[in-house]
Amino acid sequence: MHKLLTIAIPTYNRAELLDKQLAWLAQAIKGFEDDCEIVVSDNCSTDNTQEVIQKWQIILNSITFKSNKNFKNLGVVKNIMYCLNSTTTKYVWTIGDDDPIQDRAISYVINKLKQHENLSLLFLNFSGRNQITGEPVHPPTIVGNRWFDVDSEDGDGDGKAIFERCFSKSVGAVIFLTATIYRTDLVKRALQNWQDAENNWISLAYLAGYCAANGSVIVTKETYLECVVGVSYWQKEPKSALLMQYKHIPEVILKLEENGYSKQFCRRMLLQNCKEVNLKVFLGALRRWPMSAIKIIVPFLALVSLCAFDVMVSQELRLAESIEISTQEVQTYKR
Repeated sequence: MHKLLTIAIPTYNRAELLDKQLAWLAQAIKGFEDDCEIVVSDNCSTDNTQEVIQKWQIILNSITFKSNKNFKNLGVVKNIMYCLNSTTTKYVWTIGDDDPIQDRAISYVINKLKQHENLSLLFLNFSGRNQITGEPVHPPTIVGNRWFDVDSEDGDGDGKAIFERCFSKSVGAVIFLTATIYRTDLVKRALQNWQDAENNWISLAYLAGYCAANGSVIVTKETYLECVVGVSYWQKEPKSALLMQYKHIPEVILKLEENGYSKQFCRRMLLQNCKEVNLKVFLGALRRWPMSAIKIIVPFLALVSLCAFDVMVSQELRLAESIEISTQEVQTYKR
């Protein structure tokens, strides 16, 4: 019998956290063993991650439990992509080894996947919490500690429109790994269409957008998990902010346009990203890595200039059309 859902966990040197997450999974998955399989992809850990995996493979012997150990640390995005590409079930849910998930999440996901056969993307709503202060956090564009402000649980809405709203409100929400369930054939096709996605830290937004454009989308009203803000993998990279703001987000937006999203939406998102970039990030990078910073900023400025020009031309065309229509109406009235 074909399984419905793969629950995949990419991990690296966090054996204690992995052990805790697998303990949660062992309880939450009860009753759904025939629908699910588990995959753990170890990014060449040097701690006792393999011992933890072997322990839980024995305990969870009633469910298909696969494991992979990369020959070297490939980086977190490539490890995630391995999980997505190696999946053979209809849907894939790749979860972080440290993300708190409610027990009811698995039953909700399974029931929705069975109920909506054409579902291409499922976003589980989530709350946010600051790792240091413990205080709730949320995007400034959204009121309340609920990161998706869309209610679309019937699966009948316009997938593109739903994704566009989610993406424009919060890039961070659509790239939160544990909140996203993809239809496997679509996410694999998306990766084939953009083979360099593994080198872009925002590429999960592209994957979600591709799936949304090719089927129905569900965004839950209730929250099913928590995002601990301040521990993301890219925040540990010195050049992360520069790359994300000035290179990776624009790349994703252009890929979305290539895959069916309107030029108007993509130009609007590029200009929105331009308004939101932090100039201090660029100036700091310019002092530390002048050549790299210049190589990144020049294409960014060229792209933004082109967008601004396109918007200006479009506005002038609309104005000209409006004047022409008004003139025709006046002439008609005089007659």
